[in-house]
Amino acid sequence: MSSPDAPNILIIGGGIFGTSTAYHLSLTHPCPSKITILDRSPYPPYHAASTDINKIVRADYTTPFYMDLAFEALHAWKTLPVLRNADGRRFFHESGWVMLSNEGNDLAERIRRNFRDRGGDRTSDVEIDERVRAKWGDMLREAVFDEEGSRIEKGYWNPEAGWADAGDAVAKMMEDAVSRGVRYEKADVDSVIFGEDGVRGAKTKDERTYSADKVLLAAGAWTSQLLSPVEDELGIQEEDRVEKQVTAAGVCVVHYKLNEEEYQRLKDMPVVIYGDRGEVLPPPEKTRLLKFTNARSFTNTITTPSGHRISIPPDNLQTTVSSELQTETLSRIVSKTMPSFASRSPDYWRLCWDSISPSQDQLITRHPHPRLSNLYLAVGGSFHSWKFLPTIGKYVVNVLNGVSNGEEKDRRWCWKTGKVDGRGAHEKVVPRRELRDLEG
Repeated sequence: MSSPDAPNILIIGGGIFGTSTAYHLSLTHPCPSKITILDRSPYPPYHAASTDINKIVRADYTTPFYMDLAFEALHAWKTLPVLRNADGRRFFHESGWVMLSNEGNDLAERIRRNFRDRGGDRTSDVEIDERVRAKWGDMLREAVFDEEGSRIEKGYWNPEAGWADAGDAVAKMMEDAVSRGVRYEKADVDSVIFGEDGVRGAKTKDERTYSADKVLLAAGAWTSQLLSPVEDELGIQEEDRVEKQVTAAGVCVVHYKLNEEEYQRLKDMPVVIYGDRGEVLPPPEKTRLLKFTNARSFTNTITTPSGHRISIPPDNLQTTVSSELQTETLSRIVSKTMPSFASRSPDYWRLCWDSISPSQDQLITRHPHPRLSNLYLAVGGSFHSWKFLPTIGKYVVNVLNGVSNGEEKDRRWCWKTGKVDGRGAHEKVVPRRELRDLEG
């Protein structure tokens, strides 16, 4: 279908924000062939934080806003036809999750209060005693619950949560968008193109130019790196730069290949949240990899040629994990939840990079600078946004179309001009250290 008046839309980044937006745009845009998505790798883009063996899907939030948003996404995970593999099986696995809480931490109480206030609380207490070690395939039979300074004192079980086949789900949604005419191209974007009348496209590192009426920057952890030269050229002051909105942060992840006996014993295990230290994710059938995440994040701050301090993923962003960070991850999460794995050789290590905002809210908005009109941002995953893959794009489409998403969504996702009040949506992953300090 041809529509000469339909806008050309360029999406930079193929993670969950870019993919979900492309999918929802393809359903409503009068001419999907005028939608182009660029990423530095073929889809699913392996640089993106969203491209992984699995990710957590849950509605367990301390704020009613994100709990409601997550329940909407959870419904989509269970019902959208596109979220199935070639065999017809859903990408979402309702394994349940177990949240184990540190002594004195009120996070679980705040979450469960929200469930009760919604009138649909299906959670139940998990007693921290010897009986818990025999649950879920004996997965916690060796877990450390009573460590000085970090004692696990309580827990709860939520049967509605689970995990999804991450990279496969992203690829399927992108394939669906492409089948309707969306163009996906492998391209390493160097900069956005702008003039007196706003942003008009992007230029790649191999000198290709893509023109567009609207440009959506969904580049995650690479956002500040891409915009910094533009901000320099426009003389944008420090407090008004995108680095103050979102910054690149990383976490360390380790994977273990299970043998047949281990897989059969653990394939139906729940997601396990071990206090503020991290989590353990069940093994997907395709890979049979057991995944541990160290929730203690870090930034990689550099000084740009113009003297600004920004955090960027390093060139060896996923493959190089220092011995110090490996040791910390093993001692912090693996040896506390499933100690026998800490003495084994992992299948592989990964540094997972995302953009994180001060409040851990997403940034889904039009850029406020008058010379950057027609530039939109959909970033700020903050290590908790992957679950919104099925639904977040429809809200980004509204922003692209100048349509309000409602007072609270507009306020939470807008460009912030003041300090954040209150507690964040995912506080435990706020970075407080530098990667360089972990490279010993």
